[in-house]
Amino acid sequence: MTEIDTQDNGEIQEGTDYDVVVVGAGFSGLYMLHRLRDELGLSVKVVEKADDVGGTWYWNRYPGARCDSESHIYCYSFNDEILEEWEWSERYPEQPEVLEYLQFVADELDLRKDIDFETEVTSAAFDEEAGTWTVSTDDGDAVTSQYFVTAVGCLSEPYVPDFEALDDFEGEMYHTGKWPHDPVDFDDKRVAVIGTGATGIQVIPEVAKEDVERLTVFQRTPNYAVPARHRPLTDEEWESIQANYDEILEKAHNSGFGMPFETGYETAADLTMEEVEEALEPRWQEGGFRFLLAFEDLLINEETNEKVSEYLRNKIRETVDDPDLAEKLAPEDHYYGTKRPPLHTDYYKTYNEDHVSLVDVTEDPIERFTPEGIQTADDHYEFDMIILATGFDAMTGTLLQMDIRGRDGLTLDEKWNDGPQTYLGLALYGFPNMFTITGPQSPSVLSNMPVAIEHHVEWVSDTIEYLVDNDVKLIEATRAAERAWTTHNREVAEQTLYTTADSWYMNENIPDKPTVFTPYPGGIDLYHNTILEVAEKGYEGFELTEAVTDLGREGDKPQLSVMEGD
Repeated sequence: MTEIDTQDNGEIQEGTDYDVVVVGAGFSGLYMLHRLRDELGLSVKVVEKADDVGGTWYWNRYPGARCDSESHIYCYSFNDEILEEWEWSERYPEQPEVLEYLQFVADELDLRKDIDFETEVTSAAFDEEAGTWTVSTDDGDAVTSQYFVTAVGCLSEPYVPDFEALDDFEGEMYHTGKWPHDPVDFDDKRVAVIGTGATGIQVIPEVAKEDVERLTVFQRTPNYAVPARHRPLTDEEWESIQANYDEILEKAHNSGFGMPFETGYETAADLTMEEVEEALEPRWQEGGFRFLLAFEDLLINEETNEKVSEYLRNKIRETVDDPDLAEKLAPEDHYYGTKRPPLHTDYYKTYNEDHVSLVDVTEDPIERFTPEGIQTADDHYEFDMIILATGFDAMTGTLLQMDIRGRDGLTLDEKWNDGPQTYLGLALYGFPNMFTITGPQSPSVLSNMPVAIEHHVEWVSDTIEYLVDNDVKLIEATRAAERAWTTHNREVAEQTLYTTADSWYMNENIPDKPTVFTPYPGGIDLYHNTILEVAEKGYEGFELTEAVTDLGREGDKPQLSVMEGD
């Protein structure tokens, strides 16, 4: 990649404030800034609502917040010096260490000077006459750019269910996605945690360790969780990682999930339960996502998955002392892996503690909040503190919070009324020169996120370089390409077990949101090859124009060859 020759004012198009405006300063936004500014020589402005870098790792500071990808692969791979200088301390890094890592990267690459902190994007509108974007912020400012890139993350818009009388509660209330920066005092308090998804499974054991008087967990649906087997990394382990880092990262980037782990067996369908247990036990003891990769057909074969799910249910029954409680914690409503598969540290053991109890809200639903606590159908519970581990408006929530308008004033909210429609999870018909890093219909949350992020950032920056080198003013996905990719995404999902679960992958946690599988489930390796092939074929499925007035005149092009037969 060579630095682009820009005009005297530093912009590739006259009359704009910046070449590119990027929203978000997490993993995606930081790398996007570096690629565009330092390797292409473009003028870039990053807009970030927090007062520091970090993205999700800035906001999610709740007790137990920890990455569930192993630290040595949950990182950037593009810079050898950063790989050599940074040393992870634990197998799964805690939130403070991930945040410190991103702060370190921002300092090493001198990124902060081009980031507007404590600034929130309120709207972004495409100007058809000028072929530029106008991005407005909550401080009343507005800037223009040729390209608009969203790097807002997939899990960044906290969701609070519409509980009746929520504001009546007079005690402390926190959402895990907006945890206070100052320490929270748990001593001698009666605490409720609502939610047993991946976040709840992390926070519940940590709160139970505090000097709380009582911890009550409100569970809607139980979840399968595999032990993380978390521990500090030894010097010998780190030396081995450093010695083999290139090979490790290459395997991660060429794998289906963005992790350098081998699949164990083709199927469990023809194995006895004893043979399945024999295959799974070593991976259970090793911990982490290696367990998820025990069988190749786990997410497409009901027989295989049911055997793995029963293995996990039996592990829960072995761990939880109270048989009735164990059954409430053992999922029967979905296949393992069809919801986000959490890792845990002593989650199930926590329920053996005398001061910890579970309320199954399917049997005893929450009716309303009261000044003193929570009223269910059968009981009233008094609390000093309520923790909402109720998740996020995932994948599209943050994008839809911004008033993004494309050609003809079309809003993103209107475009996605029946669910997200994208081309490759990267671009949208009707929204020229706009790119979505790890957007809906890309692998994103079904992979190790930094790998997915690097693939997208590098593709977008390479694309912008191509456009500039070839005097192309505008790029837009065609309607046909978008339809084909949206159909392809749905058809691949329907071949899996993912669509059988009421999950946030399917938007089922948000009322009135269309039920549709939002990530791309075909594997990060296949997906990456696809987007590279699209570029190699001269950006097949995109309309590229040298003049602004030519845009949008050839929106219906044939279906893409790269998706034929999938």
